[in-house]
Amino acid sequence: MELAFTGPVIEWRGPAPYYFLRVPDEESADIREVAAMATYGWGVIPVEARIGEVAFETSLFPKDGGYLLTLRNAVRKPQGIGAGDEVSVEMTVRL
Repeated sequence: MELAFTGPVIEWRGPAPYYFLRVPDEESADIREVAAMATYGWGVIPVEARIGEVAFETSLFPKDGGYLLTLRNAVRKPQGIGAGDEVSVEMTVRL
């Protein structure tokens, strides 16, 4: 399943800051249809994603009926991506 969307970067401040992109409702609904086949536990979904020229593997975490795409520092920092920035992502759910 291939998806593309744009959204603002969300910062979650826990013991260390974490950054995410919220998957829009329509795309989240599509992911829910294949979630049982894709999850490796706790509703976490493995994905391959691309932001700009940077391709990476990460996971989607379920949150409030949708999903959050994890943005690692190794992906964010070289591109100067921070909280509140609008980012476009291409993503493939790994089944």
